[in-house]
Formats: sequence, structure tokens, C-alpha cells
Amino acid sequence: MRIADTCPSAVRPDAAEMHQRNEKTGLSFRKDELLRQLKWLMAMRAGFAALLLGSTIMVQTGRHFHPLDPPFSFFYGLIGTVFLLSAVYALILKNTAARRRLALVQIGLDTAIVTIFVFLTGGYNSIFTYLYLIVVIYASVLLYRRGNLIIALLCCLQYTLLAVLEFSGFLVPYGNEGGLAMQGVSLATVAFKSLMMASACFAVALLGSRLSEQARRNRKELAAIKEHVKRVEKMAAVGEMAAGLAHELKNPLAAMTGSIQMLKEEAGRDPGQQRLMHIVLREIDRLSSLVSDFLLFARPPAGRNQPLDLQQVLSESIQLFEKDPVCAGRVRIVRNLIPDVWIEMDVSHLRQVFWNLLRNAAEAIPGRGRIEVQMQRPEKEIAVVSIRDNGCGIAPAHLATVFDPFFTTKPKGTGLGLSVVHRILESHGVRIDVESGQGEGTRFVLHFRKIPALSVKCLKAA
Repeated sequence: MRIADTCPSAVRPDAAEMHQRNEKTGLSFRKDELLRQLKWLMAMRAGFAALLLGSTIMVQTGRHFHPLDPPFSFFYGLIGTVFLLSAVYALILKNTAARRRLALVQIGLDTAIVTIFVFLTGGYNSIFTYLYLIVVIYASVLLYRRGNLIIALLCCLQYTLLAVLEFSGFLVPYGNEGGLAMQGVSLATVAFKSLMMASACFAVALLGSRLSEQARRNRKELAAIKEHVKRVEKMAAVGEMAAGLAHELKNPLAAMTGSIQMLKEEAGRDPGQQRLMHIVLREIDRLSSLVSDFLLFARPPAGRNQPLDLQQVLSESIQLFEKDPVCAGRVRIVRNLIPDVWIEMDVSHLRQVFWNLLRNAAEAIPGRGRIEVQMQRPEKEIAVVSIRDNGCGIAPAHLATVFDPFFTTKPKGTGLGLSVVHRILESHGVRIDVESGQGEGTRFVLHFRKIPALSVKCLKAA
């Protein structure tokens, strides 16, 4: 059954009390990762300033220059600025949640520092122009594509402006008093070099962004797999104990049902006794149903695996569910299905999984709403199905426990619906993930192992 934490009537005090002891969610995985990267960047920036300071002192003492002589005074000023900015960044980092913006500001100022450093080391002829590319590379790690392209644009504009001002004579780097024109450098050469720098910066930005986005997706996928493995291990341990308990409860319930039936016949037509017998039988049936669900969670039957058209089974399940009172006239189901995607699974198990998830989604919608059932284009050997609702959503503190047996915030829920779904899918090697937020709805994502259509034809022919 679904957790509906934003619906006040669905919250149980005991469930809330139990989950107060859960680990606080804090920052998301992505924010924690960005925080570590920003700390690494500040440490590397401070290390670079320290290395530059040591090199400047060695050159100055070796050539017996005064610290205030140019360009050493400018170098010391630049080094002091870098250390000061690093301290300011560290203080701001502790007191702000807008770390992505802070990263953009830091890297933007780094481009200005690199421009000053290039100017002090020869300007147009400096051998340190490659530092622009280094800034673009670590920008691709910290920022998304748009922010990375902004940094690349800043690098290009600053280098081009530096070259143009130097060519026109407004800026004269230390040691190049003759200027570019006196060195025989033409405006076309300056423009060509600026264009090459711009091409290199944007090429590195696009390539770095693509690789960084792929790395983020891989880390997210790895985190989801780790969470799935953790759930499977926990449920396997609970399932072993649950199987024996469910079997032990089945026999007494069956004996009680037979005995009550006999007493009901002997009670005659006394309305009071008949009513009491009816209540007892009803509650025994309820207990029996609960034990059956518990047994299904503990040890799902093996079933008979066969090739299935995922789109066909989904369509049939949706058509059947649309007639259910939980859905009919209240919830609209939007389908985006892809034909000819085949998997291998027991058809009754798959229908039960889809039914539970659809019912779960409908019950999470307090009034009228919609459910989106979508299939994604298969990638490699994986077929993905997502079921999204616009209902109450799940609190972040409960996301890690939605598949635990007997956990529910519904007044009439048993807490076994999603547990059974997870156990059935796990027994067939299917991974299920959940994404949700309070007031934002919930999305369940199923990852099936796809089988080639050619093998399906061969199996049918055989």
C-alpha cells in the first residue's frame, strides 16, 4: 500500500514516531558531491597560490630584486588576493545553501585571476594561456553545461580583450615594452590566435560537460543499485523468518474457520448468534488474507516464465484497473507505451505488480487526478516502465522504508502491498526505484531485462 504523507487523515502517530529515529536525509547526494568538489577546488587553488608564492620568492632572491619592484609586487598582490578569496569562500561555504551559484562566482573570478597572471607573464606571448583550459575543465565538473559555457565564454572574451589591448598599445606586459606591433605581429595573427583559443575553450567545455553529465548519471545509477541491493538483503532476512511464521498461522486459521462454520449451523436461527458468527468468520477471512499476503512476500511462488509483450500486458492491466471503483470516474490514466518490447516473466506475477502499483498510485490521489504510465526506449538490455501519480507524495524520511513489510501511514493499510511487489520483482531479477516528494506525487521505475524479438520468434516456432 502507498504512503500518503501529505494527506492528514492518512498519517498514523505511531508510524511518524517510529520513523523519527531514521537517519536524517540532510543534503541530497548531488549536493554532498558538490560540497566535496568545492572543498577540493579551494584546496587546489590555495595550493597553486602557495606554489606561485614559493616560485616568486625563489626568482626574486636569485636575481636580487626588491619585493616592491615590478612585476614582483604585482605577483605578491595577486597571491595575497587568491589567499584572501580562498578564506572568504570557506566562510561563505559554511553559511550558504546556494553552492552552485557560489561555484559559478568562484570560477568566474578564477578566469579574471588567470587573465592577470597571463598578463604578468608575457600577455599575448605568455606560456601560461593553457590555464584557461584548466579552468574550463574543472568548471565542467562543478557546473552544468550552461554554466560551463558561460565560463568558456568569459575565458575567450578576456583573452581576446587582453590581446587586442596589448596590440593597440593600451596594455604593455612587463618585459614586452616594444609591443606586439614592434614584434611584427599582425592583427590577423592576433585574431587567429584568439579564434583558436575560443575554439579550444568551447570544445573542452562541450566535451567536459558531456563526460561530466555521463559521470553524474553513472553515479546516480550506482547509488540506486546499491540501495536496491541493500533492500534485497534486508528483505531476504525478513522473508526467511516470515515464511515459517506464515505457514504456522495458516493451519490454526483453517481449523478455526471449520469450527466456526459448524457452530454457526448448530446455532440455529438466533439472529444475535448468527451476527457474532458472521463477524468471527469475516475477521478470520481477513487474517487469512493477511497471512496469504505475508506468505507471498516471504516466498513468492516461482511461477512459469514466458516471453511477454510488455506493452500488451500493461494495456490489459490498465484497461482492467480503469473499471475498478478506486479509479473509475476519478483518476485519468495517461499512457505512453512502446510496442514490441519483450521480457521474460510469469504473466500473473507481472499483472499483480502492475495492479498493485496502479492501485497504490490511485489511493495516493486525494481527489481527482492522473496517473502517467510510460515506457522508455530500451537501452541495451534494459526495458524501463515508470508509473507516476500527482498525489500526496512521500516524505523524504520515509523513502527508504516504503518497501518494508507492515510499514504504512494509511489507517486501513496492511503495509504489505509494496513489499509484495518488491519481492516478486526481485525474484525475477527486476529492479524497482522510487522518486517522490511531498505534494509532488510519486514515480515508481521498473527496470526489466529485455529479450530480443528474434529469440521470441524462435521460442514460438519451437
